[in-house]
Amino acid sequence: MLLTISTTHRPATDLGFLLMKHPENVHSVDLPFGSATLFYPEAGEDRCTAAITLEVDPVALVRGKSSIEDQYVNDRPYAASSLLSVALGRLLNTAMGGRSKLRQELADTAIPLECSLTPLPARGSADLLARMFEPLGYSVEAEAIALDPAHPEWGASPYVSLDIKGTVRVQDLLTHLFVLIPVLDNSKHYYVGEDEVKKLLQKGGEWLEAHPEKELIVRRYLLGFRSLMRSATEQLEERVEAEEPEEHASRDAEEEKIEKPIRLNTQRMDYLADLIRNLGASSVLDLGCGEGRLLRHLLAIKGLDRIVGVEVAPRVLAKAGDRLKLDHMPDIKRKRIELMQGSLVYRDDRLKGFDVAALVEVIEHIDAERLPALEAALFGHARPANVIVTTPNSEYNVLFEGMEPGAMRHSDHRFEWSRSEFHHWSESVARAHGYEVRYEGIGSEDPTFGHPTQVAIFSRADAVREAA
Repeated sequence: MLLTISTTHRPATDLGFLLMKHPENVHSVDLPFGSATLFYPEAGEDRCTAAITLEVDPVALVRGKSSIEDQYVNDRPYAASSLLSVALGRLLNTAMGGRSKLRQELADTAIPLECSLTPLPARGSADLLARMFEPLGYSVEAEAIALDPAHPEWGASPYVSLDIKGTVRVQDLLTHLFVLIPVLDNSKHYYVGEDEVKKLLQKGGEWLEAHPEKELIVRRYLLGFRSLMRSATEQLEERVEAEEPEEHASRDAEEEKIEKPIRLNTQRMDYLADLIRNLGASSVLDLGCGEGRLLRHLLAIKGLDRIVGVEVAPRVLAKAGDRLKLDHMPDIKRKRIELMQGSLVYRDDRLKGFDVAALVEVIEHIDAERLPALEAALFGHARPANVIVTTPNSEYNVLFEGMEPGAMRHSDHRFEWSRSEFHHWSESVARAHGYEVRYEGIGSEDPTFGHPTQVAIFSRADAVREAA
């Protein structure tokens, strides 16, 4: 079994700082069932690769076990499995926790990473690997391994050689592998109890909460034990819903209080409704729809046949349904609108094929290191014909009465961009994903500080050419 992790981030040898393993040394750890070794077959400025091999002692693996079934020859010494997850946890525990003594800023940053793993059991449908890894922002290539090269008529085995590539943090890659390797294998070499629930929640972190295959991952990781699955699911839901709708609304009120004198939220909704109408859209995604303010305006637009609101927190989504009075809506109108739970930073096939996607005052609530994942999921994977992004213009904040210098409009904002910062981000996204972008503003424009809300309107280049 061989696992390699490579990067082209410069200097690539910083991978050693991230893994806390020096590239000039060979690192080994003894395990109850064998040993794991990490070494660097290449370590240069442009590319660096760390390789991990796992040697399993089949005698040690079954020593002390009374079951006759445990004595049979099996694939555990040769294929990636929960044994490898244990080895990763022992070898790379610090890196898996997202810590780096000398490169913490880099550890917190998404960098280009490639991972190869062979042989890997992938027990299930042909698209299982893509369903597991693509929503996390990876491109996936897998080559089936024949049962016996000398007898091609026997067909393929359930094992593959896997290659994945993505721009993620090292911590993310390691935790994805830690959880998904045994999920793909659909087996574990040790007793599964309540401790496995804690381990799944710890290593799953934020990414598992909104993964489209969350139910399958939980079921396989916990080997189908219903009590454990129920415990894990309840705790995941508690994490997502830690912020109650009332608290969410209270925090939003901070921003509304600042912006209320210029009726900025009303102006935003009116502007967006007019813009979407002028784009001639028949289908619209409201990403991060919250309690449904924009959705209410969209329902009033004739010609919009499909309106979908996406929100990560189920209770906030339920609040949107209540405010829109979906249960009492006439059937013709109700068929036009749908609410979905989902994350904006994971690839989701349900979000493909829309004329317009709107992110209204959303991106500033996302950690900066997560933005590349959002870009890949939205502009790279879902690829709506048009994307509308609105965000506060930080330069305008000096004109709001009562705002402290350097303060932000909302306590949950991770950042607020100046016009030049927003343009830089928008243009880099447009170039990377084949979009054209133009800029507008919402609210009265100040000659020095611009509009209070800045807007980027992305149009997919091929859609623009077709329209012309």
